[in-house]
Amino acid sequence: MKKDAVSAPKVAISANNTVQGPMRLQKMLASAGVASRRQSEEWIAAGRVQVNGQVIREMGFQVTAQDRVVVDGKPIAGPEELVYILLYKPTGCVTTTSDPYDRKKVTDFVTGVKARLFPVGRLDYETDGALILTNDGELANRLMHPRFGVTKAYQAVVQGQMTAETIAILERGVLLDGEMTAPSQAVMLGTDGKTTKIEIRIHEGRNRQVRRMLEAVRHPVLSLTRVAYGPLSLRGLRPGTWRHLTEYEVQLLQTPPAPAQKPREKGPRKRRS
Repeated sequence: MKKDAVSAPKVAISANNTVQGPMRLQKMLASAGVASRRQSEEWIAAGRVQVNGQVIREMGFQVTAQDRVVVDGKPIAGPEELVYILLYKPTGCVTTTSDPYDRKKVTDFVTGVKARLFPVGRLDYETDGALILTNDGELANRLMHPRFGVTKAYQAVVQGQMTAETIAILERGVLLDGEMTAPSQAVMLGTDGKTTKIEIRIHEGRNRQVRRMLEAVRHPVLSLTRVAYGPLSLRGLRPGTWRHLTEYEVQLLQTPPAPAQKPREKGPRKRRS
């Protein structure tokens, strides 16, 4: 049976339908595992969320344990236990929680977990590799925000023999949709003359960015794997398998990157008397 492309959220109903607070409404929805914070904001803007019987469209609206929150007529429970999972996404599945064409979804691989998980960002249908699944909407929003600057490492096999000059172009940035990509790190891992294997590290999150960057330098991708997401690697996993993150790994993801330090300006040296 095919699933609806847009459906009412599956929400847990508790005895008192309360939430700990105060906290912003969209944060509460994300913390309750209803949806990501971004999707929660879309639902609020669309008038799908009520608090104590009143439709709320204000993003910063505060809710407390005494408030009754309803989405599409269904009361929701308070924040559930936060879950963080690293999945080795295989090719041939979509990075979404529902699909109108009933294709395999990344959430189908995670069994035995009661929390309503959603993916952090996307990997396209033919790309495999590291993907975080969580019900922590706040962390998901931060990780996907360009200012957070999470580094993602990809290994690609591309057509043709890549040169050092092409690697330098990738590192400087290429023009996509009229805008240059941010500087990246790239290294050639090997070539047989007909194909080249490279690793590229980026901290942006444009749609199909790595594939499009490589196409822009005339080396179409034959296969693409995200081998690391921030501090998380695929070590110990194979396509279609997953594991819970450790507390330390979650702390690393929650820690903002250190701001770049400007080099100290050197003044004129004082002569010794």
